[in-house]
Parts: sequence; C-alpha cells; structure tokens
Amino acid sequence: MIVTVTLNPTLRVEYDAERVVPGESNRVRRVGYAAGGRGLAVARYLHTFGHDVVAAGLAGGSAGELIKAELARAGVPTQFTPIAAESRRVLAIADGRDGQLTSFSEPSPYITTEELGRLAVDYLAMLDGATAVVLCGSLPDGMPEEIYGSFVSYATGAGVPVILEAGGSALRYGAARGPALVMPDADGRDGEVLTQAGGSGSVVVLAADTVRALTPAGEWQAAPVVGPVDRETVRDALVAGFVPGITLGWTWPDMLRHAAALAGSVLPSGEADLTAYEALLGGITVTAPAGAGTG
Repeated sequence: MIVTVTLNPTLRVEYDAERVVPGESNRVRRVGYAAGGRGLAVARYLHTFGHDVVAAGLAGGSAGELIKAELARAGVPTQFTPIAAESRRVLAIADGRDGQLTSFSEPSPYITTEELGRLAVDYLAMLDGATAVVLCGSLPDGMPEEIYGSFVSYATGAGVPVILEAGGSALRYGAARGPALVMPDADGRDGEVLTQAGGSGSVVVLAADTVRALTPAGEWQAAPVVGPVDRETVRDALVAGFVPGITLGWTWPDMLRHAAALAGSVLPSGEADLTAYEALLGGITVTAPAGAGTG
C-alpha cells in the first residue's frame, strides 16, 4: 500500500454564476465540489494506474467530510486524522458572460498539539504494511516546520521509502532526513542546493519542458514534459510517476519515461488520460550521465 499524506487539504467550491457584479446579489447556476491538495492529486493518479493507495493527513468539519466524499467517489480510500477546525476552502466563481474566474482562499486551520499527537500515532500505524510514503504540500497553522523531517525519519526507520514534494523550510527539514526522492515545489536551483547539502537520495526538478533527476550517479534528463496544464499540476503528476519506480526498484530511464509520459497525459480537468499516456511513452528521450546507459 502506498500512503500519501496531505496535511493541508482543500475543498474547492466552484460557483458557475450567470454574471458577477461586485456589490450586487449574484445568481449561481451550478455548484461543484472538488478535493484539492498535492498529496490528494498524487493519490488519484496512482489509483488511476491501478496502484493500492490510501490518502491520509488531516481533515475537519463539513469541508473535511466533503473532501473525503469526493475522494471516495474517485475510488480513493482515505484514513484522515480528524481535527476540530474546518479544513480550508477555496471559493472559485466563474462569470458566465466572459468565463473570468475569481477565487477566494480561506486560511488554513490551526492544528493543536493533541491533534498533532494523534496524527503521529495514525501515521506510525499506517507504516505497517506500507510500500512507500508520499509527503506533499504546505503545512497548516500550528504545524511545526520540522514535521516532514520527523515523518521521513519514522518511515525510513521502518524501511519504507519516502517521496517528498514541498518547499521552504519544510522541504529542507524533510530532505535532511534521507528520503529516497525529493521534488521542490517550485522551479529553480533548489534541487542543486539540496543535493550539495546532502541528505536526500535523489532530487527531481522541472526546468522548462525537461525533467532533471540529480542522483548520486549523476544527472539524468527526460524530455519532453508537456501538457495543457499548469506547472503545479505537472509537478504533482511527476511525483506520482516516480512512486512506482522508487517502490519497485525501476531503472532511472524507466522511471523518467513513465513520469514524463504521465505528466504529459494530464488533461485540463486534472485527470490522467491513459490513451495519451501510452502514445507519449515511446516519445520520451532520456539522457544519461556520462558512462551510464539509458536502458
């Protein structure tokens, strides 16, 4: 079982309005709900490809219940630790006249010390039988910045490989504890900095339409990584693409081809198109470090 952990999930509430006029009462034609959060996206991609996965983390209130319900509709099992506060919501309002989208993001919930303790207990229990752990996304209020570092240590101590996608100090604390793979949540030189600092096994960064894997054996590259979606969605799909390879010991060429094809197959809706994935797989070019073959 692959465990994805999302500590700050989001309920996206989507309003389709006839029109949006500031200062007036605006009529809504349709309302939609979607579970958001990087770890949740990774869980959905893994489920699409037939992997045994469970979405874990923190969820509370009616928003938390709707997040779990949306994941259940997608066929993704959940094991969230309950919190007293409401999980955060994002309200997205589409203007029916011109399609312009306006959104409002709520602050993240505050996590108490008692809730943090229950989360740790639940996480340790899930490590029994886990084949991999994926830690993704931002931290809610009240959560210590070193939480990913602790969770990486718990997993590696249990012999479970960890894939980490995060940013800032949460990323650096986690990367220092020896995850199998790290992916910074923003483009740039974070990958090189982390590799020089040591700690993580390998680092993946997305640069333009190329994915770069900085490994102890040198740098691998795969291209193209393209798709009609935003960069954050591409990164989430890449994370999901590397999980089975890390879990099953694939070669870097196989991991890179699978991850790049998965990222390129994601539709604007956020779903992976399996037919597009198959078509893209053979067109991914992998460049190996000097002295290594591409397999």
